[in-house]
Amino acid sequence: MEKDKKIFVLDTSVIIYDHMAAKSFKEHDVVIPITVLEELDNFKKGNDTKNFAAREFTRYIDKISDGNTLQDWIPINGKGHGNIKIEMHQDSKIDAEKVFGERKADHRILNTALYLSDNYPNRKVIMVTKDINLRIKAKSLNLNAEDYETGKIKDVNEQLYTGRSELQKVSAEVINDIYEKGSCDPSVILKKNKPKSNHFYVLKSGNKSVLAAYNPKKQLLERVKKVTAFGINPRNSEQAFALDAILNPEIKLVSLQGVAGTGKTLLSLAGALEQRKDYHQIYLARPIVPLSNKDIGYLPGDIKSKLNPYMEPLWDNLKYIKNQFNEKDREFKQITEMVENEKLIVCPLAYIRGRSLSNVFFIVDEAQNLTPHEVKTIISRAGQNTKIVFTGDIYQIDTPYLDTQSNGLSYLIDKLKDQSLYAHITLEKGERSELANLANEFL
Repeated sequence: MEKDKKIFVLDTSVIIYDHMAAKSFKEHDVVIPITVLEELDNFKKGNDTKNFAAREFTRYIDKISDGNTLQDWIPINGKGHGNIKIEMHQDSKIDAEKVFGERKADHRILNTALYLSDNYPNRKVIMVTKDINLRIKAKSLNLNAEDYETGKIKDVNEQLYTGRSELQKVSAEVINDIYEKGSCDPSVILKKNKPKSNHFYVLKSGNKSVLAAYNPKKQLLERVKKVTAFGINPRNSEQAFALDAILNPEIKLVSLQGVAGTGKTLLSLAGALEQRKDYHQIYLARPIVPLSNKDIGYLPGDIKSKLNPYMEPLWDNLKYIKNQFNEKDREFKQITEMVENEKLIVCPLAYIRGRSLSNVFFIVDEAQNLTPHEVKTIISRAGQNTKIVFTGDIYQIDTPYLDTQSNGLSYLIDKLKDQSLYAHITLEKGERSELANLANEFL
């Protein structure tokens, strides 16, 4: 029945997060306030993801509105979907601009939702926004308001996959067997429980222990050795697992999650350099998230000067690896030559758009600042002989409309666990310094 169909009013933040959000509400109807179109028009120029989302959404609206006016209810593409319209009216009984004492886009969007509530009294009108403050304002005006849930995973504190397990009281004979033969049948330890693909284990028996990983192709638990990659040694079992996944040619996609100082980016870069002959180029990229939500245009200097502060942490990791060698060492010179010859490229993630990702080792740093759609877009562009490593800390998000449950890194970990081409490790032990560990633990 018509009265059972809800009306969802979408805010600009939802469109920027997912430009196909209108197709996520099943049989219910979707309204886009005219103010949202105005805001998207301001976003349409540029190479950032929000610019791409703005352009794609306006193209989508233009396509489905063919032969109709946008003030009519237009069927949303796809079976089982409701209708969509652009709402021009903002003249509601309650004026949000007067209530909050300010003329701004958010308040005009609220007025549109209030107008719909007044004019569709028999239908439930729901404001959908990634902006927490806007949700609170909507509720204070007696409007129903929700977060956009598509792409959001369960509570990460209880559910998010870590990629590793520690098993106590394993038979000493089994551990000796793994050391001698290099592998064992997982059923000897796990009984009928089948391990996830590329899952890592610390197996212990008293003072004895061994590191192992489940190989889904061979269906064996194989020993994980602590190996050195371009002068970088893993300092704990977690780092050994991470480096094993990075160096494994059978694993094409790796994610590393952990707080600052756990070695995520350093291990990824060292592993890439160790395999430099297997790939045409190494890309080390990160999304640009301006401080205080200001555009980089506020910073002084040319574009290179504006971007340097954001790229500096990546260069720091490269310098750290170079400093493991003397200036006369072959490895030291190789890194310098790779940078000069653009075999190794450090750049903003936006600069990668449109480039081929074939025969490339691609490291995406600060991946927690990406949306699920952005992560999917990056992975879907991988060509032959390409490996992608995503690193980040889901508890250090700099983008206002993402959180621990809705960011791209959490989404990736949750959705791809147990896939044979994928491996994940959560790093918890800080190895940067005692002082850094102190900050992470107590501050």
